Amino acid sequence: MNKWLIALIGMAAMATSVIGRANAVEDQMKLISRNYSTVLKTDSPEEFKQGLMAMKQAATLAEQGVPDKLKGQDKDSASMKDFRHGLTTLIGEIDDAKALADAGQFERAKQAAEQFKQTRDEYHKKYK
Repeated sequence: MNKWLIALIGMAAMATSVIGRANAVEDQMKLISRNYSTVLKTDSPEEFKQGLMAMKQAATLAEQGVPDKLKGQDKDSASMKDFRHGLTTLIGEIDDAKALADAGQFERAKQAAEQFKQTRDEYHKKYK
């Protein structure tokens, strides 16, 4: 009886883990979007930088996942590499905007953040 209970608990844990990962990319993209809204609207350099860092963390986590459109594809497929490239590009843009903010060039940093939309639009067409 105990073996069956342990097996059932183990299977439930695995199922929960798979379900949790199933929406990982989508959840991270929502975090990116929420923080991007903050980044674009704030007049506070500190809040701007915090939003950027939250975006970067979410993008880094999303890079490790698989978007719904690419489910079942090999992790080294051209589409998966392109998906990860899009997130790497976004992370680089975030780092550039943060560097401008750190250098006291807040308005230039906000202008740089506006350019994230181009990356978003390009990759959403492909993978959303």
